[in-house]
Amino acid sequence: MTASQTALTFLALCLPFLGAVLSPTVYRLLKHNAAWLLAILPLAAFLNFLRFLPQISSGKVLTGGYDWIPSLGLRFSFMLDGLSLTFALLISGIGTMIVLYAGGYMKGHPLQARFMSFIFLFMGSMLGVVISDSLLMLFVFWELTSITSFLLIGFDNEREASRRAALQALVVTGGGGLALLAGLLMIMNITGMTSLSALIHGGDVLRDNPLYTVVLVLVLLGAFTKSAQFPFHFWLPNAMEAPTPVSAFLHSATMVKAGVYLLMRLNPVMGDTALWETVLPLFGGLTLVVGSFLAIKQTDLKQMLAYTTVSSLGLMVMMTGFGVDHAVEAAVLYLVAHALFKGGLFMVAGIIDHETGTRDITRLGGLAKAMPITFAAGLAGAISMGGLPPFLGFMSKEEIYDSLAHMDTRSLIFLAFTVICNALMFVIGFAVGLKPFIGAKTETPKHAHEAPALMWLGPIVLGATALISALFSPVFNSLISSPMASAIEGEAVAVHISLIPHISVPLALSVLTIVLALVFYWRLDTERALMSRLLGILGPGPDSWFDSLMRGLVRLSHRVSVIIQPGRLEFYLTATFIAIAIALLVPLIAFGEWPHIPDLPHIYRLRDWAIFLIAVVGLGAVILAHNRLTAIVSLGIQGFSLAVMFLLFGAPDLSFTQFMVETLSVVILTLVMTRLNLTPSDHRPLKQVLMDGTIAAACGLGFAALLVKATQVPFNTSLTDFFNQYSKVIAHGHNVVNVIIVDFRGTDTLGEISVVMITGLAILALIRIRAGNGNGPADNNPDMHNGGKR
Repeated sequence: MTASQTALTFLALCLPFLGAVLSPTVYRLLKHNAAWLLAILPLAAFLNFLRFLPQISSGKVLTGGYDWIPSLGLRFSFMLDGLSLTFALLISGIGTMIVLYAGGYMKGHPLQARFMSFIFLFMGSMLGVVISDSLLMLFVFWELTSITSFLLIGFDNEREASRRAALQALVVTGGGGLALLAGLLMIMNITGMTSLSALIHGGDVLRDNPLYTVVLVLVLLGAFTKSAQFPFHFWLPNAMEAPTPVSAFLHSATMVKAGVYLLMRLNPVMGDTALWETVLPLFGGLTLVVGSFLAIKQTDLKQMLAYTTVSSLGLMVMMTGFGVDHAVEAAVLYLVAHALFKGGLFMVAGIIDHETGTRDITRLGGLAKAMPITFAAGLAGAISMGGLPPFLGFMSKEEIYDSLAHMDTRSLIFLAFTVICNALMFVIGFAVGLKPFIGAKTETPKHAHEAPALMWLGPIVLGATALISALFSPVFNSLISSPMASAIEGEAVAVHISLIPHISVPLALSVLTIVLALVFYWRLDTERALMSRLLGILGPGPDSWFDSLMRGLVRLSHRVSVIIQPGRLEFYLTATFIAIAIALLVPLIAFGEWPHIPDLPHIYRLRDWAIFLIAVVGLGAVILAHNRLTAIVSLGIQGFSLAVMFLLFGAPDLSFTQFMVETLSVVILTLVMTRLNLTPSDHRPLKQVLMDGTIAAACGLGFAALLVKATQVPFNTSLTDFFNQYSKVIAHGHNVVNVIIVDFRGTDTLGEISVVMITGLAILALIRIRAGNGNGPADNNPDMHNGGKR
C-alpha cells in the first residue's frame, strides 16, 4: 500500500468506532432520524474499500500499516486481497443498511443511542478481523467481536433469556478464542512469522511440522465455536434474543462468518492435508444436517432463519475443506449469496414482527396487500435462498452440485445430504419470505401496515444486489468471486459460473431439490410434529448440557471458595507465607542453586556488636511479648537497629528512610491497636506456635539464601553505568538514587504513593464510621475481646 492507501484503510477501520462515539450526541439532537446521518460513516468505509476493487481484481495483494511494538516486530498492519476485501465490502455495505434499519426498528426506545453505539463497535471489530495482517491484531479484534456481541445479545438485560443467551455466546466463543490464541502463538513460534501475508506464502512450513495436528485442533476450536459448528451450534439460535437488527447483522456478514473467514484465510498454509479434508467436511456436514432439520421444528420466524444459518455455515465449512475442483469457488459464491439473502430475510422477519406484533408463522397470513414492499423483499430473499434463478443463490447452488457430482462414495454421500438439506432450506426460505404474505388474512396483535423507508430499504437493496450480481455474473465473477477464490486457494482461480445452468447432473439435482422442497413444504406441519417427537425421544441436547456445565462450575467454584476463602485472616496470612517460602526455597534447591556459606564479616568495633545485639534482643522481645502493645514497640527495635546499620555502613539516605518508615509504622500500629483490647496474651496452642514459627523461619531462610546467592553472582554493572551516565544528562540530577526514584521509576513511585494515599483514605473512612456510630469494632465484635480468635 502507498502511504495514502494505508491512511485511508486505517480511517475506514476507525469510522465505525467514531460512529460509536458520536451516536449518543447525534441521537440526542436528531432522535431516530439520526440513522440517516450516522449511516454516512459505514457508507464512507464501503466506498473507500470499493476503490480497491480494480487493483485487487487484477491479482494484487496490498499490505501496509504502522509500527506498534517495533522491538517485538509487531505492527498495526492491514492486508487487502480478494478474501479480505469481499468481507470488508459485505461488513460495511450491509452495515450501512443495518444502521438505517435499526433507526426505524428501535424508534422510541429509550436506549436507542446506546444500541447504535454497540452496533458500530461490533462493525468495527469485525472489520478489524478481516483486514488485519498481524496475527495478534487479528486476535484482538476477534475477541472484540465476542465482547460486543455479548453487549448486543444481552441488550434487553432485564430479561433472563437475553442475559442467558449473551453469557452463553460469550462463554462458547470466548473459550474458543483462548484456544485460537494458543494456536496463533504456536504458529508464530513454529514459523517465526507474525503476519498473515508472510504466513500464507510459507508453503509447507506448518504442514510438515510435527505439531501441525495440535495447531489445527486449536485453530478449529476457535473457528468452530465462532461459526457455530456442531456441537457448538446451540449458542447461535439462542442469540435471537437480541433485537432483530443484531440478528440480521450477526447472521449475514459479521461474527458467525469470522470462523469461516479464518478457515478460508489459513487454507493455503494449513489445507490440502488428509486431516483438513476429513475434519472440515465431517463437522461441516454434521452442522448442515443438524441445522436444517432443527429449522423445520421452529415456528418463530427468527428461529427458523437462525437454524438455517447454522446449516449454511456448515455448508461453507464443508465446501472449504472438501478438497475437490470448484469446491472453494462454490463456498465463495454461497458465502456472498447467503450474506445477501439472509440479511434481507432477517430484516423482513423483523418488519413483520414490528408491524404485526408477532413472529409466529402459524398466526401470519395475507399480509401482501398491507405490506407490498416487504412482500417483494421477502420474495426476493426466498427465491435466492431456495436457489432459483435469476438470483445469486441459484449460481452458488449450481456450483455446489457441480463440485460434489462425482462418482466416489465420499462425494455421493455428501451430495445426498446436501440435496436434502438444500430442499429443507428452500422450504424455510419460502416459509419466511412467502407464507406470511399469501392466503387468508389473519388477525394479528397489531394492525398490519407497511414499514417506514428506514426499515424496508435494507432488504430491497440486498435483494436487488443479489439479482444484479447474477444478471451481470461475468462482472461479478471478475471483481468478487475470482479474486476471493484465488486468495483462498493460494493461486489464480477463475470462476465462470453464470445463470445459464449446467445441462447435466447439476441441473437434474436442482430439479430434484425443487421437487423435494415442494413435498416438504406441503407436509411442513407433519414434519414439524415429527421433529418435535424425535427431539423428545433423544432427550436433552448441547443447549441443556451447557446449563448443566454452568451449574457444575458454580457448585465447584463455591466448594473451592469455601476451602481457599474461609473468611479468616489467619488462614490467608499462613497461606501467603507458605507460598512465599515455597517460591524462595524450592527453585534454589531444585536447580542446585543453594548458595555457599559466606565468611562471617569481621566486626572489630564495639558499637557494631552493640547494634547487632540490640536487634537480637528486639527479636526476642517480639517473640516473648505477652501483649500486642509490647510486641509492636519491640518490633520497632529491630527496624531502628537496621536503620543504624545502614547509617554506619555508608547509606544515610536509606537509613533516613528506614527511620521514617519504622517511626510511622510503630505510631500508626499503636494508634490502631489502641482501639482494641491489648491486654490478652497469645492463646495459640504449642502446635500452632511451632507451625507458625517454622513457616516464619522458612521465609527468613529463603530470603537470606536468595540475597546471599545474589551477592555470589558476578556483578553486572550495566544498569549502574547507565544511571551514572544519564542521570545528569537526561534527568538533570546529581543524586542518582533520587533520580531513579522520581524520574526513571517515576510511574512506579507514583503508584506507591497512590497506594499509601488510598490506604490512608480507607483508614479515615473507618475512623469516621466509628465516630458516626459512637462505638468501634471492639465494642461490637466479641472476637476482638478474645484475642481475635474464635
